[in-house]
Amino acid sequence: MKRLTADRVKVGFIGLGNMGGRIAQRLLNHGYQLSVYDRDLAKAKAIAAQGGAVATSIVELAGTVDVLEMSTISPESSRELHSLGAEGSVEVLDVAISGSTPAAEKGILTLLVGGDEELFHAAAPIFQAIAKQCFLLGGPGSGTAMKLVVNTLLGVGMQAIAEAVVLGEKAGLERPRLLEVLAQTAVIAPAHVGKLAKVALNDYSPQFPLSLMNKDFQLILEAAAQERISMPTTEAAFYVNSDELVNGDEEDFSAVLRRMEEVAGIADVHSAR
Repeated sequence: MKRLTADRVKVGFIGLGNMGGRIAQRLLNHGYQLSVYDRDLAKAKAIAAQGGAVATSIVELAGTVDVLEMSTISPESSRELHSLGAEGSVEVLDVAISGSTPAAEKGILTLLVGGDEELFHAAAPIFQAIAKQCFLLGGPGSGTAMKLVVNTLLGVGMQAIAEAVVLGEKAGLERPRLLEVLAQTAVIAPAHVGKLAKVALNDYSPQFPLSLMNKDFQLILEAAAQERISMPTTEAAFYVNSDELVNGDEEDFSAVLRRMEEVAGIADVHSAR
């Protein structure tokens, strides 16, 4: 199978939000012919100004490119896409992304892949343009399944941090020093370290939006229900996430920490909104 290098394939990209726009830009920077579609025409035109082409519909896009599909969807939906692709002689990989907007901009994402091993190796040039590491997890749906595993820990971990910080504050620890020291302990995952630095400044601007974490929580719990397993801690984290999402603000998923502070009646957090 030929390697999917910039001189051999055309790439299509649907959705140019915080993550998509940055990934699309990196593909252009690495010489790929890129066609894009976004419901917000201004976002598509911004990519066009950098050398990309703009499709007027998803159907048009799909008919003019060779490679696309990096959504976070359920493993079941991924397997269905693989089956539909096979019927139409289209080879499919499910390629889920782990990482936030700074990682996307720097090209150091982690990719979690499900599908054919030969196709996985053929797609390596594309992966190298946008990611630091990529892993083949197994057959169809394996990549998206692993993404749900990863984001379970991401979301539940943030909720655990929020509760621990509130405990420290209520026990009399000064918030800035508490966050500073906590970030340097072995119990904080690398994905959460940067969150604590922003939380210290009451900065909840979206790197990984609350709405996307909420969507992933729903996918996780749907998968758990399908597999008939109990995830009470994840359910509890989902409820807090959903409560904060009701505010309607476009904010980072770390805002659950502020939510827990407000519930605990801790002063000086309401002004952060």
